[in-house]
Amino acid sequence: MKPGSLDCHQHMIEIEDLSFSYGEQKVISGLNYTVKERDFLGIIGSNGAGKTTLLKMIVGLLPASSGEIRLFGEPVRKFKDWERLGYVPQKNAFNPLFPATVREVVLSGLYNNKNLIRRVSKAQQQQCDDALEVMRIQDIAEKRVGQLSGGQQQRVFLARALINHPDLLILDEPTVGIDAETQAGFFDLIMHMHAHHHMTFLMVSHDIDMIKNYLGHEPVQSNGKINFYCRHSHEAQDCVEENLQHTLV
Repeated sequence: MKPGSLDCHQHMIEIEDLSFSYGEQKVISGLNYTVKERDFLGIIGSNGAGKTTLLKMIVGLLPASSGEIRLFGEPVRKFKDWERLGYVPQKNAFNPLFPATVREVVLSGLYNNKNLIRRVSKAQQQQCDDALEVMRIQDIAEKRVGQLSGGQQQRVFLARALINHPDLLILDEPTVGIDAETQAGFFDLIMHMHAHHHMTFLMVSHDIDMIKNYLGHEPVQSNGKINFYCRHSHEAQDCVEENLQHTLV
């Protein structure tokens, strides 16, 4: 590959023969799937199908019973470049009484093993300001997160996930408990980001219509009660156009 060119078929997530059980209850069995650069993968399934379990294994919060997951070619158990990945867990994982402002929550997205809590630099403050602006929440930056509406909270958590400009964004039912109008605006925002920014998305959703309207009406793969829908943004023509843009920049 020439210097400066894009590998439009880079493997972001590789799942091989993955299985997971809670005791005697097998939730995921023999799953194989590859998420390529700039895919938008939507996951739908009934309660208890293993959707959130799968995401937790991908982000290293749960060990697989068997099989392997690789992130950017590295086994997840050895993966250290977590700033390349943004993760928005289910809303009910957040304690609304947590005494933090919007700005503090968004800045916390910078903290990892390489960058433990230290004095925030001007550059990092600018990263935070940029993320707040993208999510259109700069006007509530000093409010406590627990005082916000569900839709505003989700924008905060998305800004937190975006502060490091991740290559891969993982969303676990990001619109649960949000009114229909706010949901529609949130999905529009996510789809815009996929279409116009160089990012790969993996999203669990309960909104079957939204998933099918954007990603297609037939799943590309199923495993047990989990269905995978995918929209690719790395066809040959896209690769040519993107490489040309990078050459001209």
